[in-house]
Amino acid sequence: MNLTLDPSLPDPAHPKRIPVSRDAIAAYVADSIAVKQALLADAALLDAIGAVVRICIDAFRRGNKILVGGNGGSAADAQHLAAELVARFEYDRPGLPAISLSTDTSALTAIGNDYGYEFLFARQLEALALPGDLFIGITTSGNSKNVLRAFESAAKCGVTRIALCGAGGKARDIAEHALCVPSMHTPRIQECHILIIHILCALLEENLFPEHKAPKPAVL
Repeated sequence: MNLTLDPSLPDPAHPKRIPVSRDAIAAYVADSIAVKQALLADAALLDAIGAVVRICIDAFRRGNKILVGGNGGSAADAQHLAAELVARFEYDRPGLPAISLSTDTSALTAIGNDYGYEFLFARQLEALALPGDLFIGITTSGNSKNVLRAFESAAKCGVTRIALCGAGGKARDIAEHALCVPSMHTPRIQECHILIIHILCALLEENLFPEHKAPKPAVL
């Protein structure tokens, strides 16, 4: 490893290396913006997000809960969504029942060891879900075996199946509602997943607890 090489300059020995420069960083930002612009222009996807918000509102109002699962970065997104609902997003209000199925290491290792990794979420759904609950499966590829298996179990349990995925994969065909980011690039899909998660949380708070929202201070 050449520790003396200036990372902001091209490396003749490694012509594919991207120099650490303002232009390189700006290119990543521009790429992320381009995918979000594609999402913004996708009227069907925006309508699908709205439909999922309304489904979540109805579920919470009748006393049901949301269960969320994903792998790797999507596991972190599952925790993120559940935490925002249980705790708060923009302002203080009653907690909303949501469970990340990616967090219990004892359950994950027991199920993985005894049944197989593809049953991680399906087994938990069978134990924890009630008819009318919602399962949100997060998979950037759309092909995560444990998420697809969970959709199958959700259908048997009377649980609504919602996919948060990219442009490809089988999840969009198995789920009842699919929020498919228009990209095949995992980092860009994950960035849009966080945006969609924040939209869900914001609209849920606004519609379920408008009376808890503090008025904005007057501009003097």
